[in-house]
Amino acid sequence: MKIAVLTPKAEFATPLQQRLKNLGEIIYTDSRRPYSLAELVKLTKDVDILAIDPDNLGGFELAPNILPKLLDQASSIKSLALSTTSYGYIDEQYCQSRGIKVSNVPHYSSESVAEHAITLLLGCSKRIFVSDRQTQQGKYQLNMGQEISGKTLGIIGLGDIGSQTAKLAKGLGMKVIGWNRTPKKVRGVRNATLDELLSQSDYISIHLRDCEQTRGILSEEKISKLKRGVIIVNTASRELVDEQVLAKALKSGLVDSYTLEAEDLKSGPLGKLKNAFLFKGFGWYTKEALERNKEIWVNNIVSHSKDNLTNRVY
Repeated sequence: MKIAVLTPKAEFATPLQQRLKNLGEIIYTDSRRPYSLAELVKLTKDVDILAIDPDNLGGFELAPNILPKLLDQASSIKSLALSTTSYGYIDEQYCQSRGIKVSNVPHYSSESVAEHAITLLLGCSKRIFVSDRQTQQGKYQLNMGQEISGKTLGIIGLGDIGSQTAKLAKGLGMKVIGWNRTPKKVRGVRNATLDELLSQSDYISIHLRDCEQTRGILSEEKISKLKRGVIIVNTASRELVDEQVLAKALKSGLVDSYTLEAEDLKSGPLGKLKNAFLFKGFGWYTKEALERNKEIWVNNIVSHSKDNLTNRVY
């Protein structure tokens, strides 16, 4: 068995390294830097299982372009063990056509990302981000914020992260309404249609999976239904939102502020807007979450090797 792991060896605790070593020949990358296609092809020669962290593929936004090219030249690969919960960057049809099995790492960062979403919401509401920008430019001024207690938070996507975000928001005194693609009951959350949620929410937190059915779900028609002055936090994917329309909404005041985690922070219509706050993704980056991630990831790789796959998505 030959396995390529797109993460440096040092990121795995010694017992996990040993578990992988017991499976056969293990190849790690030297760092988290983006690898060229030629480097990736060389790395994956005769590999049976490819364990993927998106960083070596250039991140979530570039991975969908480079990965199919790599797989075209790496015909021996039978399984993809993802280190991420998200798997929207994997081409399902391609993998099915090749018979490639795919697993993900669910739940490991639910608490971390939920706490992060609430932090971003507070950062916008209390004017922390805009005040920091002004201070760094030597242009500090008072910016009036608003309390979140008693306000309505709309959660789009009631999976593990969305549900945990709802729990934390309730603890801060917020009213919470939610919408999920398939109806789901979450304690303390009133279910609503997407249109109702958009028109009633003072704050919105997006937690949908990026897939063909959800891309562009916040379209021009949906954005027009937003409650004026809404604050939106998106820790899921920029592909869920029509950014051209959103930029106009930010300029007009329909949307008070918008926070996004993404790879490309400069190009596109949001890059220079004073009320759009763009960060590289780091909500999942906590000690506890990383420990859970590596444990589950190695378990998945082992299950791939035994053809008894856990956490299979394709």
